[in-house]
Amino acid sequence: MADTQATGGGVNPGERVVIKKYANRRLYNTASSSYVTLEHLSEMVKQGVDFVVYDAKTNDDITRTVLTQIIFEEESQGQSLLPIEFLRQLIGFYGNSMQAFLPSYLELSLSSFTQQQERMRTQFSSLGQSTGAYEEQIRQNLQLFDKAMKMFSPFAYAPLARNEQPAPAPPPKPEPAADEALNLLRKQMSDMQAQLDKLAKG
Repeated sequence: MADTQATGGGVNPGERVVIKKYANRRLYNTASSSYVTLEHLSEMVKQGVDFVVYDAKTNDDITRTVLTQIIFEEESQGQSLLPIEFLRQLIGFYGNSMQAFLPSYLELSLSSFTQQQERMRTQFSSLGQSTGAYEEQIRQNLQLFDKAMKMFSPFAYAPLARNEQPAPAPPPKPEPAADEALNLLRKQMSDMQAQLDKLAKG
């Protein structure tokens, strides 16, 4: 467990902690005046501590890169939160025409997912239902999220049987106009939100 001081203990609520990354890859927490590790930063995220990471030499904001490194460390230690199919779909979006829309879509999806989980946790707690029922609801929500990603992604990955020959690729279709793509995205996001709301009420 990362120590409290290094993970931002004593930071006022809503205050953003500045982390400096030096050429030797060391991370310095300016709030606690101490060097920290990726594990410390991971714990800060879990504690809800807001922080930003700057390159000490160029002063560039490298928060996204550092957060990605934290995810890599968690996955390499056997946490396995991100399914292989999801990672394939995510990689497929780089350079795709829908790339600009994906961050907002994922942010909205995860925000809705988190709100629904908290709401269900409260409901199950007040009703005195078992942990097993709550875990089953989580499993159903994860399936719903995965279904929504497949619906949204043109790169949905379906593994082929070992001896099965891949189906011939269909002739390429012209990409929809920007307005059509945006309207499609909005409809899919609305459909997913409706499904999440329905699941929570059920």
